[in-house]
Amino acid sequence: MKIGSALRRLYAPEYLLKPEKWMGEVLPAKDVYKSLSRVAWPATVEMVLISLMNLVDTIMVSSMGAFAVAATGLTQQPRMIFFSFFFALNAGVTAIVSRRKGEQDVAGANKCLSQAIMICVVLSGVLCALSFTVARPLLMFAGAQADTIEPAVIYFKITMVGMVFAAIGMVINAAQRGAGNTRISMWTNLIANVVNVVFNYLLINGIGVFPKWGVKGAGIATLMGNVASCLISIYSVSKPFEFLHIKVKSLFKFESDVIKPLLKISSSAALEQSFVRIGFFAYTKIVATLGTAALATHQICMSIINLSYSFGDGLGISAASLVGQNLGRRRPDIAMVYGKAAQRIGVLVSVGLIVLFTAGGRMIMGMFTNVEEIIDIGQKILLIVAFTAPGQISNVVFSGSLRGAGDTRFVAYSSLVSIAIVRPLVSYVLIFPLKLGLIGAWIGLFIDQHVRLAFSSYRFKKEKWQKIKL
Repeated sequence: MKIGSALRRLYAPEYLLKPEKWMGEVLPAKDVYKSLSRVAWPATVEMVLISLMNLVDTIMVSSMGAFAVAATGLTQQPRMIFFSFFFALNAGVTAIVSRRKGEQDVAGANKCLSQAIMICVVLSGVLCALSFTVARPLLMFAGAQADTIEPAVIYFKITMVGMVFAAIGMVINAAQRGAGNTRISMWTNLIANVVNVVFNYLLINGIGVFPKWGVKGAGIATLMGNVASCLISIYSVSKPFEFLHIKVKSLFKFESDVIKPLLKISSSAALEQSFVRIGFFAYTKIVATLGTAALATHQICMSIINLSYSFGDGLGISAASLVGQNLGRRRPDIAMVYGKAAQRIGVLVSVGLIVLFTAGGRMIMGMFTNVEEIIDIGQKILLIVAFTAPGQISNVVFSGSLRGAGDTRFVAYSSLVSIAIVRPLVSYVLIFPLKLGLIGAWIGLFIDQHVRLAFSSYRFKKEKWQKIKL
């Protein structure tokens, strides 16, 4: 009875909000968690599938040796610099569409999506062309060694072509999430993963009539997965009877009253992404100085932590959608409850991840490599990953709630302090002056995650995000 009572106080809606904060009927726990699960489970599956695409590439190229793992891993942060523009745009799309969904403003939601697609097409073309001109110097600056630079450049260029298709699909999926339709995103990423795995198998080692292209084959497989997911996303907004549906002619209309609020939120999200990418880039560059074997170990562990991060990201997406929708319905109290309830679920998920990474660390590392040195250090890193999970997931949920409300500027400033300054600085000190090597980099990551949690939880509790107008 005592355990049941304690769990009720942690999870029941009437305990998640003070009685005087309720603005209407108190929602039953069944309704809160049913709504959360309806949006969260497809979003979580989607995020897991996105992480799996990079994870699968890492596993399947690992048969070629540490240089191949390092080559594909090196491209991740440089690619994310270009993708960050679209992540920023998508934050604005999700926030505005979720608010319009709560207001039942169908026309406003579709105008936002149409304008975002127009921006996305132009921007992706420009960035793709730019990426080809800076590929080699960018990857050399990222820490590519003589044995990794050529395959890294090839993989980078191919996947940047895929960015054009991925970006269009991403902006449509961001709108679908805002409307609460996370299943569309889940299916597009499921199919993208299937296509990626099939062509990885055929093109990396050359099966049957297919050529043996190695790292190049992994890049082409990723590109084909991006094309498949893009086509499905476009199809999802072609039906006139759905909440989100666009017409081709609407893509060529510039509407300043729609673009202004979109850019207002997206510009702050772009600032956040800039700080994130600068921090991640500096962090990876510091680790790259430890050598190819250390970098390969680091990339394997980053792929694994990204998978754990995806569970929190799915909950963060659902919180962003439900927070935005309930602010549109003028029920900030319910928005607050959904944010807190999503974080509570995240804590439960993190307990499972602690058990998995603590008990199964060696087995998980063995899926990527049979090099004993990499397995040993990776197993130790996964212990840090395990105890990073609760803070990491909680931070993602609170940050997602703030983004859903349009409070992207605060998230940007917290990213500046924590990711762009704290993580690389602490990691450098731990790696070199204190001589902790790769372990020091992961202690730096642990500290960064908890600094960000302190910022996001404090801001969420202050409730200023409830007053933002979109």
